[in-house]
Parts: sequence; structure tokens; C-alpha cells
Amino acid sequence: MLTHLSIRDVVLIEKLDLSLASGLTVLTGETGAGKSILLDSLGLALGERASGGLVRAGASQASVSALFEAPSGHPVFGILSEQGIALEDANDPLVLRRIVTTDGRSRAYICDQPVGVTLLRRIASLLVEIQGQHEQMGLADQNTHLDLLDAFGVDRRFRENAAHTHRAWAAAKTALEKARSEMETAAREEDWLRLTVDDLSTLAPQENEEDALAALRVSLQRDERRGEAVAAALSELTPRDRRSAGPAAALRGASRALARLLPAPTDKEEVSSSHQTQAQEALDALEKAEEALSEAETLLSRLAADTEADPRLLEETEERLFALRAEARKHNITVGELPSFLSGLRNRLAALDSGNAHIIQLESALLDARLAYEDAGRTLSEARRKAAEKLEKAVSAELKPVKLERARFIVSIIPLSPEAWTSQGMEQASFLIAANPGQPPGPLAKVASGGELSRLMLALKVVLAARSNVATLVFDEVDSGVGGATASSIGDRLHKVARDVQVLVVTHSPQVAARGDQHLRIAKRIRDERTETLAEPLSPSARREEIARMLAGDVVTDAARAAADSLLGNIE
Repeated sequence: MLTHLSIRDVVLIEKLDLSLASGLTVLTGETGAGKSILLDSLGLALGERASGGLVRAGASQASVSALFEAPSGHPVFGILSEQGIALEDANDPLVLRRIVTTDGRSRAYICDQPVGVTLLRRIASLLVEIQGQHEQMGLADQNTHLDLLDAFGVDRRFRENAAHTHRAWAAAKTALEKARSEMETAAREEDWLRLTVDDLSTLAPQENEEDALAALRVSLQRDERRGEAVAAALSELTPRDRRSAGPAAALRGASRALARLLPAPTDKEEVSSSHQTQAQEALDALEKAEEALSEAETLLSRLAADTEADPRLLEETEERLFALRAEARKHNITVGELPSFLSGLRNRLAALDSGNAHIIQLESALLDARLAYEDAGRTLSEARRKAAEKLEKAVSAELKPVKLERARFIVSIIPLSPEAWTSQGMEQASFLIAANPGQPPGPLAKVASGGELSRLMLALKVVLAARSNVATLVFDEVDSGVGGATASSIGDRLHKVARDVQVLVVTHSPQVAARGDQHLRIAKRIRDERTETLAEPLSPSARREEIARMLAGDVVTDAARAAADSLLGNIE
């Protein structure tokens, strides 16, 4: 419901903050006091057309903020969630705000986030309905009538079943259309399909094959480089031809040459002990070098055996990897997508090869889905027909008390052509009114006058209020043109509706005003040679005076006060 309305610089209103309660709130005041300005301000916050003429003279812009409370499951939160708008706290109010500048441009906000006026209006339509003398919202919109009829008297399961079977029918239709399209496309591309499937089948791409081949290629390349390095090392230790002496032969030759410097055991020739020692040390070093060289050759030979590369395997791996990548580039896909691509092509060929068998199967499924929807739709249609009869009777019973006893209320259910059937059913509903005998029924907003339409909306709301998600109703002079017992009856019905939803009513009728749970008086005052509109909640004594004024006019008499006491006494 609407809990707070804040208005700044709108026409005659400089600053106005209203706190609103549940139940019935009546707004009264002399003609021209500014009640229409208050409703225009509310309409601005609800997304109605903005005009620079609404900006108060001397101000650069006008702004209106409307705060609402809505239960957690209210449809408005689903729409806000779709738009990425969320309340910081679930208990925070929902704030609709509109700013309009003197050039007529406006900005809209929901919970301080900028939004388009279309979204603002959509959200507002789920929170407030305004029934005015010149413009109607909510019930006058024919697009809402089917939902209201269903909410009034149709088992929710009937509508859910119709929606479910319609979705299944739509899915079956989509599947058939897709199969036919694929078959037609496949027929046009048959030669290409068969050639491509043959090529890909020969290639036989596997899942995750590219990564495995790339990893194997890197490993084989590493093994090849390792083998080349070991072979190069061994070649340095091995003679390149028979005429060349390798390092081992060179070491052995050097050892033999040094050995001649050492005397034989039987040789009596004296050799310097110093030279003999040095020669022996050199010979020992050469022997160690021979042993180290021999060990190095052995180790390198083992390493060569352990790291023997397979050049053919590397070549095959690269050929496979490059072939896969080339095929993927040809079809503008990744290598990883080749298996699924091949599978899809095979399915298209299978559908082509199987001829019409699959199409016939889908056509049968489509027919079954349509028959299921028609069965659910007929059940829903019959439930709506019965609900329409009950709604007509219920609303008709409410017409006489609001001085519309000569009017006829009709719920028109119009069957739709099969092409227009929707998830909501096989018909469209609209509320019609014949305001006078002999007059043909027509749409609510076109047949009835402003006052008649407001009273008709009241009669409808008495019947439908508890079944709507809209928690705030605004009536502008619903009592226009009536008085006495009729006005009293209108007040009773407004109070009855206010048991289920919040109701705000602008009224000139003391009988209606006396039924309010909260009473606001709209008045003008002059301050600093400027006129401004005020709204103030009335105490019990001030309320008595206001109702007496409404009864008596400019001069409030004791008789008028007594009459006001009588009206209030009847209520209290």
C-alpha cells in the first residue's frame, strides 16, 4: 500500500509530506483548493505524462516520491529482479520517484535507480489503480479483464493446465518446424554433407584429442633433442673415420710414449729420479683419463639407449595434429568441436536418409499436443463461462446501491481463432456496460460518463478487490452527481472495499467523508503573497467541523454540526 507521498514544487504545492494509513482515507476541501493537484502529483510518480506546467512558479524542477509497502511474494518484485533492481533490505519501502523540469523533461527512479518511464508505469500499475473523472486506470483496461475473471471464479489449476499444454504444443510445433527446416537444408546440401561426413569419418576426431596430441608432440620433440645431444657427445668420443684417432687411442698412444721414459726392471741405465717421478705421475694421470673416458662412453651409450627417439612417431603425431587443425579451420570451428560437428552432420544425413519417418512422428506428436491443449482449453473456457455468469450477478447486485440500477453489466467472452490461442486460453474476456435500457453494451471507458464510470468501478471493486494484487485504490469524486442515500451507500461500499485494500477517495459528499478511517483536508493559504496548497490530517473535532461545512456551505450552523454528529454517530 501507499505509505508516504512527498511533493516538492508542484503547481501550488511548495512542500507537502503525507503519511497514509490502511483502510479508507478521504480527502476533502473546497473547490479549487488543490485536490486535483494532489492527484496529478501522485500520477506523476506513477509514470503519467509529465509537463513543465506542473513546476511551481519560481522553481527549476518539481519532484514527487511515493513510498509503497508490498508483501514479499508480490509480482512487482519479479519484474524488478528481471531489471536488476533489488531492495537493500526486504523491509525497505519501494520508492517511486519522478522529477520534471520546466522544459517538460523528466527523470524516473525506482529505489533511487534511474529507470525508463515505461518501467515506472508498469510497476505502478501493479501497486495503484486510479479511477478518476476523466482518466481511468486498472479496471478500464481491457487487457486486465481476463485475469480478473479468472481470479474471481476460475480454479487456478485449469489455467495452469492450459498454460502447460500450450507450452508443450508450442514446443512440439517448434520441433517439427526445425526438423522440416533441417531436412530441407540437408536435401539442398546432400552432396556436401556426404563428402564432409566421409572426410571427417576418415579423420575420426576424438574428444580432447588436440590437447593429447600437442602434449605428445612436445614430449617427442624433447626426446629428439635429447637423443641428438647424446649422439653428438658420443661422436666426439668416436673416430669419424678409420684414419682418425679418437681420444681413447690418443690417450693410449700418449701412455705408450711416456712408458718409454721409464727404465725397464733390467735396464742398468741410470735415470734422474726427478724425471722418473714426473713421468710416472703423468702416466698415472693418463691411465685415469682412459678410465674416465671409458666410463663416459659407457654412460652415454646407456643414455642413448634409454632416450632413443622415434622420428616416425613424431612425424605421425604432427601430421595428425596439423590435419585436425586444418579441418577445423575449414569449417570455422575449433578442433574440440569437430566430434560434435561430425555428429550433427551425421544426424542431418540420418534425417535425410530416413525420409519422412521422423517428420511423421513429430507431426503425430504435434497433433497429440494440440488435442491436449484443446481439451484443457475447453475445460478452462467452461469454467470461465460459469465464472462470468457469477460475476455478472455479483456486480449487478452492487449497481443499484450506487445509483446505476438501470445499467447492465456484461462479461463478454469472445472465442479466438486457433491462430490466436495463447497460454491464457482460447478466448478473450472484456467487461461491458449498457448504461441505459435499449443502449447497446460497450467498453467501460467509452459508454459510461465520468461519474457513472467511477461508480461502476466501485461496484466492480466491491466484488473483485480481495482478488487483485493491487493494494491501493484511488477514487476521484466517485460520488459526483449523487447525494443522500446514494452517497451514503457509496460511502458504505468504499468502506467495505477498504477492508481488503487501501482506498483513497477525493469527495465532496459528507456521507462519504464520514465513512473515512483517516480524513485529510486540502486547503489553500497565502504566505508571503504567494498561494500554496496544504493537506492536514483532521482531529475528531476538526473533522466534525469539516463535515458540517460540507453540509452547510460557507456558514457552519449548529444544525449542520448536529447533522455532522449524526453522520459520524451512525458510523462510530
